[in-house]
Amino acid sequence: MSLVRPEYPRPHFDRSHTWLSLNGSWHFTTDPAGTATPEELSHEDRAWSARITVPFAWETEASGLGVHWLEYGWYRRTITVPEEWSGRRVVLHFGAVHHSAVVWVNGTLVGEHEGGYTPFEFDVTDTLDGLSATVLVRVWAPVDKREIVHGKQRSIPRDDYDSCAFTPSSGIWQSVWLEARPATYVSALALTPSDTLDGIVAGVTAAGPSLSGARLTVSVDGGRPVTTELDDGSPTARVHLPIQNPRLWRPADPHLYTVTVTLESADGTDRVESQTGLRRVTVDGEHILLNGERLYVRGVLDQGYWPRTGLTAPDDQAFVTDLALAREAGFNLVRKHLKLEDPRFLYHADRLGMLVWAEPASTGVFTPASVARFEAQIEPMVHRDGNHPSVIIWGLYNEEWGLDWDVPGDPEKQVAVRRAYESLKNLDASRPVVDNSGWSHVATDIVDWHIYDETPAGWAAKVHALLTDRKPGFPVGLGPEMIVEKLLMADGGPSSGRPNLNSEFGGGWTSVDRGWNLRWQTLELRRHDDLSGYVWTELYDVEHEMAGVYAFDRSRKDGGGNAPDLVNADTVLLVDVDPRAPGRDLVVGGDRTVDVNVRISHHGISAIEAVVVPVWGSVLGDCDAAAVSRATDAISVADPVKVQPFLLSAPFRVIDRLPDDVPAARLHLLIVSAGEVIGRSYVDVGIDAYLDSSARVAT
Repeated sequence: MSLVRPEYPRPHFDRSHTWLSLNGSWHFTTDPAGTATPEELSHEDRAWSARITVPFAWETEASGLGVHWLEYGWYRRTITVPEEWSGRRVVLHFGAVHHSAVVWVNGTLVGEHEGGYTPFEFDVTDTLDGLSATVLVRVWAPVDKREIVHGKQRSIPRDDYDSCAFTPSSGIWQSVWLEARPATYVSALALTPSDTLDGIVAGVTAAGPSLSGARLTVSVDGGRPVTTELDDGSPTARVHLPIQNPRLWRPADPHLYTVTVTLESADGTDRVESQTGLRRVTVDGEHILLNGERLYVRGVLDQGYWPRTGLTAPDDQAFVTDLALAREAGFNLVRKHLKLEDPRFLYHADRLGMLVWAEPASTGVFTPASVARFEAQIEPMVHRDGNHPSVIIWGLYNEEWGLDWDVPGDPEKQVAVRRAYESLKNLDASRPVVDNSGWSHVATDIVDWHIYDETPAGWAAKVHALLTDRKPGFPVGLGPEMIVEKLLMADGGPSSGRPNLNSEFGGGWTSVDRGWNLRWQTLELRRHDDLSGYVWTELYDVEHEMAGVYAFDRSRKDGGGNAPDLVNADTVLLVDVDPRAPGRDLVVGGDRTVDVNVRISHHGISAIEAVVVPVWGSVLGDCDAAAVSRATDAISVADPVKVQPFLLSAPFRVIDRLPDDVPAARLHLLIVSAGEVIGRSYVDVGIDAYLDSSARVAT
């Protein structure tokens, strides 16, 4: 059998010089009533006839089972500890198990954990029988998930948001592994850039019986180490690591620094590594800044599901593929939606330069138990993922899910939202936090909102009402025939003074419709200079949800020739038309004249001078390269327009004529600066059939 997810699972806290993967085939047995005991199962070998492939959930095809609506399952595996680990502590790690796990080793209970998205570990040294052991794991994954954190996993009874929920992923769904370490060891490592971005501050925590006199050595990229001593009363140290000629982390240059921590004590030597980048995310009035420069978020929603494997990526390359697809479509940020993703995803986002909005899984109802479970994710999220420079926004609640849809009308729910926000900010004040994504904000660093509309005109009107008229609320569809008015701020007050971000949008029932709306709705947002960006829904289809730029298998869908990378570019062209329908953005009369105003939106770091060159092409094809060349050769006759960064240009006119003898064609509009095409848009032009009989369809 080939290795299953063989890569080291914890790159943010790397002890890979002494680890052993436990992924692969485990014995498995169902326990429908939840009444089995370890003692019973240890004497009934026939109960272990099934096998399951870890780390794939038991609902998935990849697990080898495909069992649905099972609440209790048991895993068993015999392990052999490497001989060279003799004299060290052996620790059993679980990346994530949904929802609750109880673990025995050689018949001894070693611990239990609740929370389907957070990691946990148990020191199993004292339970080993020489170098071998039998690991037994009992998992409870309730079908009624409303009071537990479960994100987009379907529940019975159903959540209020069941229409956009997917197949559950129960059981062990992230990697399982062993590590060896001394009895006194490094237990935590938090890395933050220095205030002046010329060094890294390493917060190191140690644990164990021999802390007094333990020697801690920390270095960055193999440079001069900083050494200090610990004592029993102070198991933590804060070490500043200066960096000569610092190189800042940014999407165009995602430079990473490796920090190495060595702890020497009477129990032996422990070594841990982690990576981070020098970058700063700040909020300045209505703008988000990255390293002091204005950042415009061009994001896409990523649910973190795969066809055969559910919440678990089929292999490490799958993360790289999804990040590459997002970049190819022109996005600079991924909003990992309602899921604490596998740490390998953030590792690749760091090194590839993709920005990330990270957020925990949601519950389904508002009760003391569900609120406590939701809040229990916050600290593990920050401790596990806080070193990643790619993470620039923390999210919390989403659309009042788990808050029963009434934050403005219930002070208790407002208290819960504010408490979650303050808890997260106390743990990490270096990133902006969104308290309740979509609407009904209580305490937030970014005012974000979700608007879905099937038409560019309807979409534009709603955006104008929020951003120009500054209306306090907007209509939200909570069902096929249920439209409610939602307040942007829970108290009905103004949303100004903080960045505004449209964090979910989209429209269209077919892939062609959605491609068309992706173009027009995204470009509409670029008319508003103070907006901080957007998040399109979504990167790929998931099961029944067909809203992706890509299909569930990550193949490219037919968007009607509407290339997403053109609208998600630094420099784009806005055309002042009210688009009619896919393939017929603009309908002209019998004289075939096209007469439109256009504007340039430029999000580069410096001003540009540009002209717009019209080139005709087919509706579904691209414009001919030779035609582009001829057009750019002729631009000397046009007066260039100067465009400042993040300021929409004044309108200027484009006049042309639909070619004879065709009922429709695509008018490509090229933005040319310094002899190069730096952006483009297009308008699909058709002749009014009522004004030109040649365009009528014969019957």
